[in-house]
Amino acid sequence: MAAPPRKVPVEERLFSLVLALLATEQGLTKSEILSTVTGYAHRYASQADRSNLERQFERDKEELRDLGVPLETIDAPGAEGDTKLQRYRIPPDRYQLPDDITFTPEEYALLRLAGQVWREGSLSADTRRALTKLQGLGVRIDDTVIGVAPRIRTRDDAHEPLQAAIDRGLQVTFPYLKPGVAVAEERLVSPLALVYHEGRWHLHGHDDGVDAPRTFLLRRIVGPVTTLKSPVSRRTDPTVAPRVLDELARLWRATTARVRPRPGSEADVVLRNRAGTEETAGEQGGDAALVVRTTDLDILADELAAFGADVVVLEPPALRDAVLTRWQRVVAAHG
Repeated sequence: MAAPPRKVPVEERLFSLVLALLATEQGLTKSEILSTVTGYAHRYASQADRSNLERQFERDKEELRDLGVPLETIDAPGAEGDTKLQRYRIPPDRYQLPDDITFTPEEYALLRLAGQVWREGSLSADTRRALTKLQGLGVRIDDTVIGVAPRIRTRDDAHEPLQAAIDRGLQVTFPYLKPGVAVAEERLVSPLALVYHEGRWHLHGHDDGVDAPRTFLLRRIVGPVTTLKSPVSRRTDPTVAPRVLDELARLWRATTARVRPRPGSEADVVLRNRAGTEETAGEQGGDAALVVRTTDLDILADELAAFGADVVVLEPPALRDAVLTRWQRVVAAHG
């Protein structure tokens, strides 16, 4: 029995498409591309119904244009608009880097390394585009220069589908776990902007279930994001993200807690170096206390509870109770 054909990664298929369209002067028809280019050819030969493959090619064309690739469509004389006879090509003189921009082999290697670092993260779509364009420039990058590439994930699983929904202007649903609630609630949201504040990603959108604007913390989305076919109920604009960041910054400045870490402990080092932390004199000659800022006391409670006996929460009382509750859960679970 013949082995199943190797699954071709997206970046390899796009790279092969770029090379094929750069190499042709007259252009290639859709059927010529699908029957000869790596990533399409094995499916073209084995499938009687090629409609899915043709839709894949249409998506890939848009991906190349998103890359800034100058993809030309050439109509056949007397058959304008006939997609079966149209030819596609990439003019080499329009695809090259400007003359004043050059990279050494080491710089190309570092750019590729950066892409590999993010390959498994939620930046994968963006870095795939960047790597495809680098490869399409025809520069061979020596992998031995790269060495060992770490793999880092800095975004929540929800980030990529939410960004895609924002780009397409579509509603989403997701399970959201509010602080102090044991069961997640399903939310119907028109996503408008993703913003990064205090080391965490937030989604701002219109909660269509309650007909009100809301900002959601991505780490509290506890299940898959489902993109619907229905358009968003509100439209985004360039002022949304800056406005949300301003609101979060005001909340961060206003939400404070006073804690006393054990001198020289990890808690002392981490909390003193936290953005916005201020030191206050200790009461009756005791150790100094720290005023720390946060946008979310519930998340701060998680962080403080992890320090164990190395930190004492002085105020607010709600934060102290939240930390104690976490410790009590640990004791109940582990004895």
